[in-house]
Amino acid sequence: MPNIHSTAVVDPGACLDDDVVVGAYSVIGAGVSLGAGCVVGPHVVIDGDTKIGRMNRFHPFASIGGAPQDKKYQGEPTSLVIGDGNTFRESVTVNRGTAQDKGATRIGNDNWIMAYVHVAHDCIVGDHTIFANSTNLAGHVQVGDWAILGGCTQVHQFCKIGAHAMTGAGTVVLHDIPPYVMTAGNSASAHGLNSEGLKRRGFSAQRIQVLRHAYKLLYRSAMTLDQARQALSDLRATVESGSASDLALLSDFLSRVERGIVR
Repeated sequence: MPNIHSTAVVDPGACLDDDVVVGAYSVIGAGVSLGAGCVVGPHVVIDGDTKIGRMNRFHPFASIGGAPQDKKYQGEPTSLVIGDGNTFRESVTVNRGTAQDKGATRIGNDNWIMAYVHVAHDCIVGDHTIFANSTNLAGHVQVGDWAILGGCTQVHQFCKIGAHAMTGAGTVVLHDIPPYVMTAGNSASAHGLNSEGLKRRGFSAQRIQVLRHAYKLLYRSAMTLDQARQALSDLRATVESGSASDLALLSDFLSRVERGIVR
């Protein structure tokens, strides 16, 4: 049986795995499911059609699965889907999706989401990300695996942030950030390759060197974005398989850019 504090309110329609822990004064709504090993701290609210995987932890005053903050929302059935092993620190808010998009907000696995972070409707967050305190994602934002967003980063709606990208504290993101790139400022500008982060994740010196070359093509040449895409495709054909995969990730991201990239 789940371990539910006597002051918590759990709707009979909620589905909780046998070893879920629910702390004092927390509220779990009818459409919520919580997988094995989840711990819901005190004063947490989880509501709506919210599907949560295994081993997630929710700290006090988190509000998860609330209705989207979108004036077009008229009560349509939408959802929030959360994977495994995520941590949501104090006062984090995550909203469900809207009918104007795919109807779901999605968060992957092993993400570390720090205090006062807001993840708005229809966002898609990958795996192994870190969102530092007071970071805010507007609606429809996409964040790739291993991205790190510095404290108070503010991301405009529909922006995409690539895998292994990093933002400095107080960064204002108005355009897409390609994979592997470090950015900072208001508005964000590129400040080099996230080479230290890549080293920590096991990228070899050779792979990082190829990505440095790719960064120079994208940011240090006089090429247009279309020309840089072609140059990256040509480079990909000349390197070993590991680097080719790294460049494929970058090229695929650039092929989907709609708001332009940070410069």
